[in-house]
Amino acid sequence: MAKETVLQRYFGHQSFRPGQETLIDGILAGRDALGIMPTGGGKSLCYQIPALLLPGITLVISPLISLMKDQVTALNGMGIPAAFLNSAMKEKEFQAVCHQIRKGMHKLVYVAPERLFQEKFLALMQEKRVSLVAVDEAHCISQWGQDFRPSYLKISAFVARLPRRPVLAAFTATATGAVQEDILRRLTLRDPVKVVTGFDRPNLYFDVYRQEKKRPLLIALVEARRGKSGIVYCATRTGVEKVCDLLNRRGIPATRYHAGLDEEERQRNQEDFQFDRKPVMVATNAFGMGIDKSNVSFVIHYNMPKSLEAYYQEAGRAGRDAEPADCLLLYGAGDVSTAQFFIQQAGENESLSPEEREQIQAQDTKRLEDMVGYCKTTGCLRGYLLDYFGQEHPDSCGHCGNCRSHVVETDITRQAQMILSCVRRVRDRLGYFVGASLLTQVLRGSRTQRLLSLGLDDLSTYGLLRGTSEAGVRCYFETLEEKGYLVTEPEHNTLRLTTKAGDVLFRGAGVTMARLSRGETLPAPVKKGMGVAATPEDESIMEMLRSTRLRLAQKEGVPLYMIFSNATLADMARRCPRDREEFLTVSGVGEVKAKKYAAAFLAVFAQAEKQGLL
Repeated sequence: MAKETVLQRYFGHQSFRPGQETLIDGILAGRDALGIMPTGGGKSLCYQIPALLLPGITLVISPLISLMKDQVTALNGMGIPAAFLNSAMKEKEFQAVCHQIRKGMHKLVYVAPERLFQEKFLALMQEKRVSLVAVDEAHCISQWGQDFRPSYLKISAFVARLPRRPVLAAFTATATGAVQEDILRRLTLRDPVKVVTGFDRPNLYFDVYRQEKKRPLLIALVEARRGKSGIVYCATRTGVEKVCDLLNRRGIPATRYHAGLDEEERQRNQEDFQFDRKPVMVATNAFGMGIDKSNVSFVIHYNMPKSLEAYYQEAGRAGRDAEPADCLLLYGAGDVSTAQFFIQQAGENESLSPEEREQIQAQDTKRLEDMVGYCKTTGCLRGYLLDYFGQEHPDSCGHCGNCRSHVVETDITRQAQMILSCVRRVRDRLGYFVGASLLTQVLRGSRTQRLLSLGLDDLSTYGLLRGTSEAGVRCYFETLEEKGYLVTEPEHNTLRLTTKAGDVLFRGAGVTMARLSRGETLPAPVKKGMGVAATPEDESIMEMLRSTRLRLAQKEGVPLYMIFSNATLADMARRCPRDREEFLTVSGVGEVKAKKYAAAFLAVFAQAEKQGLL
């Protein structure tokens, strides 16, 4: 069977996406492979299609139980024999799947890396012919990646224990050049075919909201997307609880996910989200890899993540169906200190040597600086992300919050002189530098006990910015740091003057601050169809298709996207198939699904024609 036949028969696609065919051909030719493709870019097909064409079985090493379960369910729904083995299975169930594998009933077997050297499993794999080992989320093998898992380091040794070395293929969506090299080295890939299709996701709209009072903004953003599926990420468990409660009190059906919940509740809440009973999930990054829900139309970060890798991976869970989706980040000054706390906690890992801890902490601190830079930039947000991952791009994407706004330059020389003078005078009074919080209190004329006890209310700079908000003063600090007049001393988080500050204080240098001016409060993402608005008839047909999908999903007890994705329904509505042959031309409709669902969906178009909608 040709790979093109497999693509159409099982997956319902007429052509390959960029990079897929190169990787598939390489694997089928017996070469190792490394695929760096964006979320939703079709990485899974690059090993699923070879699995159906190669003899024996393909072993897929996957980091999370939920990811295995969802992918196996989806494959079985397309008529592809697949199974998973994980620690949550009872012994009887585990033995039953092993028996099926021995009898050759499965072409793909999903397994967690922790399972590889379990005696019974290793014996089974040594007994069977393993033609391909596919490593999903391969960045987990790199100590310098954001999701390092020590168990991934055992993969190469496991492959060496097999009687015949299989093809080894690694896939990930987020890997800088250094992490890519780490993957190649630690997996000992031999003459691999390497494909980097790029990191851009044109259907995603990026925006950053710099605002201290986040709750009203969050409510407005989620309300504007009521009825759509989305994820709200929070930095802490407490934050998850508070935000979930806030949304539910506003009548927005939301559920929660974090490591502090018991396994039963986490599973129940995840299923509520997967089945769209609760369309909004509020979660920590514990709700991470393994989210294979295609109809997530927005991801909001209530707090800033620790790194751009983490942000891009989490934000990338939106728009997996290629439909327009929003990736919004709410940034506040407190987010930096929260991220620094988590970095310090990670640096106390006793399993690492002092040198390794120091190196990792330095790497994490640099990542945090890059993440803060993203939140503060006035340039193209998409461009900033692509720069970080080493991909060329135009100066402006035209489809992010910054590109849709315009930059306003404001002269803040007078305020800069006040602030720099205040930093110097506090240092002279106390004998040491202090942080931005205390300096802000002095400049705004606060009467806090600490400030008064230090006698800082006697300074000539006390209260000079009394009419400026706390957020406004912090913006001034950030600008002065960005321009090199102030620097944060990381160990104690204090602000110090640089030699360049003398240019403003004594030599007449001016200072300007760039600020973004928005034309609107909420983003209005570009819709598909080159700006052509959907007609009432189109919307009616889409609603009929969605209702049919919901009925089928409820009947089978599976999430909606496992029947058909939003993108497939949209293509179906454009094509208006009238018979099974035309139904098979819809993107995402393979032979097995056509056999199962053609009658139900063709009935929708017959009804639409009767109603004069076609």
